[in-house]
Amino acid sequence: MATYAIGDVQGCFDELEALLERIRFRPSDRLWFVGDLVNRGPKSLAVLRFVANLGERAVTVLGNHDLHLVTQQEGLERPRKDDTFHDVLDASDSASLVEWLRTRPLMHVEGSHVMVHAGLLPQWSVRKAVALAREVQGALAAGGYRDFLAHLYGSTPDRWRDNLAGWDRLRVIVNAMTRMRFCSASGQMEFRSKGAAAPRGFRPWFELRPRERASIVFGHWSALGLKVGARIAALDSGCVWGGSLTAMRLEDRKIFQVSCSGYQEAKGE
Repeated sequence: MATYAIGDVQGCFDELEALLERIRFRPSDRLWFVGDLVNRGPKSLAVLRFVANLGERAVTVLGNHDLHLVTQQEGLERPRKDDTFHDVLDASDSASLVEWLRTRPLMHVEGSHVMVHAGLLPQWSVRKAVALAREVQGALAAGGYRDFLAHLYGSTPDRWRDNLAGWDRLRVIVNAMTRMRFCSASGQMEFRSKGAAAPRGFRPWFELRPRERASIVFGHWSALGLKVGARIAALDSGCVWGGSLTAMRLEDRKIFQVSCSGYQEAKGE
């Protein structure tokens, strides 16, 4: 049995199938998905159905595009011109699939491995981050989840404080774990820059993390590309932009990749 962490799929189902063939995916194996299962690629519906049907063989954390689909299905956010998950919204099983997606965690920890879509603030220990992620998961699974979704978007507050409460508290947690690339040593997040070069006064979030035993697996950052170190594994290698779809076997950190056709012409979030 092996566990493979897979970078942002974003509706690239053909490439996902090719990657699973490349790793010789077996019934006893498990798959970890770093979030953004949907959008920008052509087959979001096929990806969602496949991953949901894997049941306990798959673990996926929520990404920003996943949350965008949820808010679209609930009628709480305007469509964007480059959205490509209309196949999901028009499907007969749309409600059940999006409900399944909505109830995925923001963060997953198993042994020495941590998985999150975007990142963790330097002020958060892994233990604390798990507790915060559970707060959001609880809000998304609760009966009043639509109220939370209605207050989800926005870039303020732009930093964590322990005394944050209400929607502001939950919004900061979501923004860090699904949108962040750069932050300051004090934990201020910067959301405008999408490239690999840090804006003045900021650094990549993982460079500011305290020394820890856990290895953090994440995606979201196609401009950064594949980056594997002793304590991080950035697996968004830009499949939807014509790069590669990447899997890392957690047991030995071996990398597997397949090339992608590219369904978008310019870099994006």
